[in-house]
Amino acid sequence: MYARDVLSPRPSPLEHGVPVFGTWDRPFAEVDLLDVVRPYALPLPKSLRDLRIKEWQAFQIQDERYYLIASLINFKYYRMAQLTLWDKETKEKLAFHKALPFGAWYFPRSLSNSAITSRSYGFYFRIHNWLDADLVELDLDVEATRKRPSFTAHIELDLRYSVATPQVTCLPFSEHRCMYAYKNLAPARGDLVFGGRHITLSPQSAVGFMADYKGFFPYRVQNVWATGFGFDSSGRRFGFSIVENQTKDTFKNNENCLWLDGRMHSLPPVRTTLPNGVEKDWVIQDLEGMVDLTFTPREPNVFNFNLLLTRCDYRAPFGVFNGMVMTTGGEKIFIRNLWGFGEKLYLRV
Repeated sequence: MYARDVLSPRPSPLEHGVPVFGTWDRPFAEVDLLDVVRPYALPLPKSLRDLRIKEWQAFQIQDERYYLIASLINFKYYRMAQLTLWDKETKEKLAFHKALPFGAWYFPRSLSNSAITSRSYGFYFRIHNWLDADLVELDLDVEATRKRPSFTAHIELDLRYSVATPQVTCLPFSEHRCMYAYKNLAPARGDLVFGGRHITLSPQSAVGFMADYKGFFPYRVQNVWATGFGFDSSGRRFGFSIVENQTKDTFKNNENCLWLDGRMHSLPPVRTTLPNGVEKDWVIQDLEGMVDLTFTPREPNVFNFNLLLTRCDYRAPFGVFNGMVMTTGGEKIFIRNLWGFGEKLYLRV
């Protein structure tokens, strides 16, 4: 049975300027990758090293009817804000994407008590990371246009350790270049107003997934993600986050994870195949017999950006998962029509 060591908590993923690779179940007090010593062969000034660090925070929240995705992304040469709300019943979708030049946002180095805010014409997005109070808050506001209704939301994720054990990883691209990620699955509560309709999210029926990333990502990034979550046949909250990326030594350390009833379970590296393209069935399997999933897209979600030396090709359909995932204790979780999200990214920046 596959298992990864869960290391003792530490204040930072760095030690004397060198990344410490591994998996933890507690957040770091601070993550500042500019403290890495000589991440590249040439001694680059701090400003150029900062340009190579990409970072983002992303959220997915859903209940029986609604699926919300929101993210703030800083690629340094440009930054992006994204918001998508999908009504599973009526198939109505609100989609907001905005790309702005240069990286004027400053993502927090700590999740203890910090915030990031994005304001632009017709759009407001604020994330308050407050792990000292076991809480993360989202505030969103999108003004109406001729093509879309207005949208407003206040959402809270309950991150008490007893109900939401995080997975924290530091993974290698090379000996001195790394990627940090904090992920968690938690009960969600909140209020949304969409086109004049009031929507209440209850922690008894709503689940939220959050991710915080920072890394010296390659100039050409190619990743495939699969994220599904909800409740199993016994009413237990569960979900998974499975990624195929460019980090090294993935059997020893990767970011694949299953949560069941608040407990985090490490998953092995996987192979994701798309035999008929992004909009047809995805096959997600491992060699340990712990992951055997099919993802069937139901609603496309595409964002493309191409300018001079940069390019972003992002395809992220909503859909359903079927199959099985297994805990590190050997319990099989059988999945039938579980709503989730598939993401295929090519990024050149």
